[in-house]
Formats: sequence, structure tokens, C-alpha cells
Amino acid sequence: MAEVKSMFGEVLPKLGQLSVEDVATMVLCKPKLLPLKSLTLEKLEKMQQTAQKTICQQEMTEKEQHQTKE
Repeated sequence: MAEVKSMFGEVLPKLGQLSVEDVATMVLCKPKLLPLKSLTLEKLEKMQQTAQKTICQQEMTEKEQHQTKE
């Protein structure tokens, strides 16, 4: 096989900085704690509690009104 010679010769710098590209590596981050309850479940529980409170308040006002009529 015949060697192919290029028109340009290899030139290496004698002074200066040589830069090397970094290879991307995997970085581990802190583990994230997941909540035991989902946000939607917490919202539903909060809605249920507020509904229960309003029902209790309505019952109390009805009892008071019933007692004042008697």
C-alpha cells in the first residue's frame, strides 16, 4: 500500500495551554423524600374537614333555634 502524504504537516505548540474537552459524567444528587400522602389526598381531606365543620355548625344553630322556640 502506498502512503498518502498530505500537503500540511503536523504542528504542535511548544508554548501555551493545551485544552481537553470534559466528558460528561453522571452526578448523584441527594435523594428526595416523597410525601406519604399525595397533595390531592391532602386537599380532599381538608375539604372534608371543612364540610364536616360547617355541618356541625349548622346542626348547632338548628338546635339553638329549636330550643328558643320551645
